[in-house]
Amino acid sequence: MHQPTDLTDRIGVKAVRPLSEVLTRQRLPYFVGISGETVGSRGLSMHLVVIPPGAKSEAHSHRGYETGIYVLEGRVQTRYGARLESTVISEAGDFLFIPPDVPHEATNLSATEPARAIVARNDPAEQDNVVPYGESSR
Repeated sequence: MHQPTDLTDRIGVKAVRPLSEVLTRQRLPYFVGISGETVGSRGLSMHLVVIPPGAKSEAHSHRGYETGIYVLEGRVQTRYGARLESTVISEAGDFLFIPPDVPHEATNLSATEPARAIVARNDPAEQDNVVPYGESSR
């Protein structure tokens, strides 16, 4: 990590190296990068997500914010829609956009290799607005 200088302290530029994973509400390991908590972001979060071999996220939506995903490694099937009736497969080098409030779940299609992706959202505390699938209709 770069040592901050007086200038970076005044401007607010910060480097983050996530050293440990956290388990998210989606039930996937995240390495938290940019967030309101880590750097004081007011409108952005950005993390590394790892989907273990054969694993899938819990079905969920993100209340009121967009999600952008860039797949670094692996092949991931994302089911989405009101009944998770639609499907898209993303692989290394692909970007995926998920609009606010769209229910979805991600599955690693490999039984032997993890899938890794960078996830960015326009919410600095994005885990606060993760809604388990079906909860919004209760």
